[in-house]
Amino acid sequence: MATTNDLKNGMVLNLDGQLWQVIWFQHHKPGKGGAVVRSKLKNVESGKTVDKTFNADVKVEVANVDKRTMQYLYNDGTSYVFMDTGTYEQVEVAPDLVGDAANYLLENQEAIVASNDGRVLYIELPASVELEVTYTEPGLQGDRSTGGTKPATVETGATVAVPLFITTGEKIKVDTRDGSYLGRVSS
Repeated sequence: MATTNDLKNGMVLNLDGQLWQVIWFQHHKPGKGGAVVRSKLKNVESGKTVDKTFNADVKVEVANVDKRTMQYLYNDGTSYVFMDTGTYEQVEVAPDLVGDAANYLLENQEAIVASNDGRVLYIELPASVELEVTYTEPGLQGDRSTGGTKPATVETGATVAVPLFITTGEKIKVDTRDGSYLGRVSS
């Protein structure tokens, strides 16, 4: 148990049997009346966000979320298999929990697997990953008014908008949060 004064970004709360992650919070003391804590919470399972206001010093239950760095092994067609590098224990994760992270997940890549009471909640990838471009059209000089981008397919099968100078076979850095191109990787 903790109080609303102890809230931190990223903390997971158990409210009415559901797990909510604190995205944002602010202590607020109006001119009259007691202090309150305004917060934006994201449901860990559904992804829905809500605004919630708590009175100051109200007790809230903090969920015990175990975050472990695990290595992605393979996709067996029905689930993604991760291995704890310390205990060599393997965990199967449903595709709906992996979500868009599957577009940037390579075999033997490390990811953070968050679980609560043995149930996997979500997967966290590094902020950026390095992927090889498997196919992209050649960029034609002069057919644009400004910077210009073109679609490129990377080794995971995802499509990323890249600058015209990128060619097939190059390694690029991709932001895993929004799938945007961050730059070339020099080998």
